Amino acid sequence: MIERLEKSSIPDQPGSYQFRDAEGRVIYVGKAKSLRSRVSSYFVNPQSLTGKTRAMLAVAESVTWITVATDAEAFMLEYSLIKEHRPRYNIRLRDDKSYPMIAVTTNEEWPRAMLVRGARRPKVRYFGPYVSSGAARETLELLLRALPLRSCSPAKLARHTRDGRPCLYYHIGRCAGPCIGAVTHAEYSDMVERVSQFLGGQGAQLAEGITAKMRQAAADLEFEQAARFRDQLQAITSVLERQEMVISRDGDLDVFGFNADELEVSLQALRVRAGRVVGTNGIVVDLVEDFTEAEMLTRVIELYYAEKAFDYPSRVILPAPIADQERLERLLSELAGRRVVCSTGRRGRPRALVATATENARQEFRRHRMHRATDHNARAEALVDLRERLGLREAPLRIECYDMSHLQGTNYVGSMVVMEDGLMKNRDYRHFSVSIPKNDDFAAMEEVLRRRLARLVAEEPETLDRSRRFAYRPNLILLDGGAGQLSVGSKVFAELGLSETIELASLAKSFEEVYRPELSEPLRLPRGSQALYLLQTLRDESHRFAITYHRRRRTITAEQSILDQIPGLGPKRRARLLEHYGSVFEIAQASPADLVATRIVPEAVATQLLEQLTKVYGTKSSSSEE
Repeated sequence: MIERLEKSSIPDQPGSYQFRDAEGRVIYVGKAKSLRSRVSSYFVNPQSLTGKTRAMLAVAESVTWITVATDAEAFMLEYSLIKEHRPRYNIRLRDDKSYPMIAVTTNEEWPRAMLVRGARRPKVRYFGPYVSSGAARETLELLLRALPLRSCSPAKLARHTRDGRPCLYYHIGRCAGPCIGAVTHAEYSDMVERVSQFLGGQGAQLAEGITAKMRQAAADLEFEQAARFRDQLQAITSVLERQEMVISRDGDLDVFGFNADELEVSLQALRVRAGRVVGTNGIVVDLVEDFTEAEMLTRVIELYYAEKAFDYPSRVILPAPIADQERLERLLSELAGRRVVCSTGRRGRPRALVATATENARQEFRRHRMHRATDHNARAEALVDLRERLGLREAPLRIECYDMSHLQGTNYVGSMVVMEDGLMKNRDYRHFSVSIPKNDDFAAMEEVLRRRLARLVAEEPETLDRSRRFAYRPNLILLDGGAGQLSVGSKVFAELGLSETIELASLAKSFEEVYRPELSEPLRLPRGSQALYLLQTLRDESHRFAITYHRRRRTITAEQSILDQIPGLGPKRRARLLEHYGSVFEIAQASPADLVATRIVPEAVATQLLEQLTKVYGTKSSSSEE
């Protein structure tokens, strides 16, 4: 139970506060305009608090805080900490599905427009999200017929620039040809801006501008130029015809609808730009905290703008009144850098749009609940099945699986993959560089287990590095191998005193036999059983993870070895060459004249370097693309 704090010891500034349990893990993250007022409000008569707040305080052992300058910074800090720590008492994003978006890579010299998913990168413009990848791909394909930005990778662009030859896309009119100087930077930047203008919802204005240019070219008797403008106009018009005008052309807003029960809420947004629906987006979150409907809507909309939004409208249409609407307006205005107005859609067209968004939320909520129920039940049954068949003390909610990889005893590496609640938890995966000097899988496994488990045993809660998940205790450790690997694991467990607290098993590849320390004979799980499928998933994932790391280490070692053999090629020159070309393979494709022209290496060094690289990669003509 956390001890009461002196009010004067808490700063009277905006910021984020974090309650932690006895092991130092963050269990709740909050934000406040005044940390002193907000944190002090927890230290009152427990009967005046909600049930979930009392439960959180019963587990909490300490509270820490981070101060910031503004309320908006506190909001973004709270979101970042929730994403990092995933506290058990905060509302949690459940539907973390990555919707397809169109990205314009303005961080590159010659930007691309491409379909992407996942986390957003800085200095890149994003448009969407789109309900389906098919719709996004069709929009992008039609748009690039009119405005042919490049689609190749940076490495391919660099190669064609060096060779002075364009790819097939240039010859069929699907690329402007920046690699051969067929377009100036000014012309290309204008195309990038027009692509962004269209994707940002200003397609009608773009079409009007192209129409004016087409008519001017025709008036100047430049009929070929006018024909190109005509083709651009037809491609853009075909995309515009797929977008329905829902409000006046100057409308630029987000319209929200929601559907909720006592445990979860589904929030859906219609993104309307320049009067047209250019995308939809939504989230489903767990309602761990006690909220009124108005408070719940406020928190979920804040989470939406922290998690899913990458631009801000001038107006937000709400499905119902929220708590402290003025504060939300100030927050969004500060984040957007301009005024954002929030209002409730009660009549007219906004009401109809809210009804559409609400129906989308209802449908998404139904799909989510059906999927989650089915998926959760299957995972729970698999864990129970595994407990019963292996004779475990409890269902293993956290499982770690270990595997080794090497090539004739060189570049020995180990892998640890993690499964929690029947799902692979990629963020907790770990690689190990093993120091075993020879081909000895047993010794390598012993080294990896000893390093991992000794660290677990040695770290006390008060010294625990809270930024890591590596110190979390597993319920079951699975080894890729047979009786030999199991004996190694049992030895390490006995030395560290973990035999009674963590379960151990190994899975042999030959007959899919499971070995357990207390059993003299291996277990053969029935083919098709959920328990065997779960173990195979873990084993295969650990093998894949180890092999991937081993190959990367082997490649780096081989390339470093090649470069180290060249007299006159020191660390600085190697670093500059790799920065210029991107990889050793790209260096091998260059000619001696190309290398000398970089002014990084002299001619004698360039000749020796290419001779060595040719032995590994072959000649340029045999290894490069035609």
